[in-house]
Amino acid sequence: MKILLTGAAGFIGHHTAVRLLERGDTVVGIDNLNDYYPVSLKQDRLTITEQYRGFRFMRLDIGTPDLFEAIGASVEDADVIVHLAAQAGVRYSMQNPYAYVHSNVMGQVAIMELAAKLPKHPPVVYASSSSAYGMGEKTPFSESARADKPISVYAATKRAGEMLAHVYEELHGIRSTGLRFFTVYGRYGRPDMAPWLFTDAILNGEPISVFNNGDMLRDFTHVSDIVSGVVGAIDRAADAKLPLEPVYNLGNNKPVKLADFIAVIESAAGREAIKEFKPKPPGDVTVTYADIELAERDLGFSPKTRIEAGMTDFVDWFRGYNRRGGV
Repeated sequence: MKILLTGAAGFIGHHTAVRLLERGDTVVGIDNLNDYYPVSLKQDRLTITEQYRGFRFMRLDIGTPDLFEAIGASVEDADVIVHLAAQAGVRYSMQNPYAYVHSNVMGQVAIMELAAKLPKHPPVVYASSSSAYGMGEKTPFSESARADKPISVYAATKRAGEMLAHVYEELHGIRSTGLRFFTVYGRYGRPDMAPWLFTDAILNGEPISVFNNGDMLRDFTHVSDIVSGVVGAIDRAADAKLPLEPVYNLGNNKPVKLADFIAVIESAAGREAIKEFKPKPPGDVTVTYADIELAERDLGFSPKTRIEAGMTDFVDWFRGYNRRGGV
């Protein structure tokens, strides 16, 4: 297959590109390489991806109205669009909401317009987020649950993306499905997320911020499992005879208490964390927990990586990456 992949220099985008290229797909990757976190990390991911035959990279912003004019000729034979580009981060969305509307709302419109204008009207598999559930009280979170009370700008933009996808299916017949990711971690992960922040601080003997007394629950999901779900969604979308759910949860289905997560890192690092207890930040939810029945049924999704193995691997990688002069 030929696949247009947005966010190709991002965390999940990088791992997805590598998986697709390894199985023989052709990937056109686009990314604007923004500086929300160090661009050097994105460049390091790209350096790996560019070693594979069948990969072409284009640097551009997906939140531009003339996206079709910019790349249409390059991807007119694309079989599937995988739209993973986004402005990420719940807390930063409170400081810079305009960046989130530009990337996550304008970007979603631009991608859907691109799909509508391309000759093959390729289906779109796009990234959503578990944040769409807000403070949902019933766990595990099911795709059938209401998702109309987001508590962060980030969550609102991701929910808006889901609604826009529905509109483009109604108006233009663009088949699409959203993937609600649950707290993804692994090698080359994002520096603004707890796995990186905690590992860095613990290895360097610096304090970590522990919110809500460490009682928050997160459905930490290893990136290798997430990518398996993404690829399953790509393959299903490519078969026009198979129905697609509007959204699928991709999570580990085994939420971990924040305090226990810290203990796993302490064990892998061989050092005890210096903890500074703080109240829960605005916009943060207290629990994420994925019901993955639909993804198991349709995408063959079956998470295999336990948090102990996944974080031990991450800590080992992090040590080596820093020695090599990484972020």
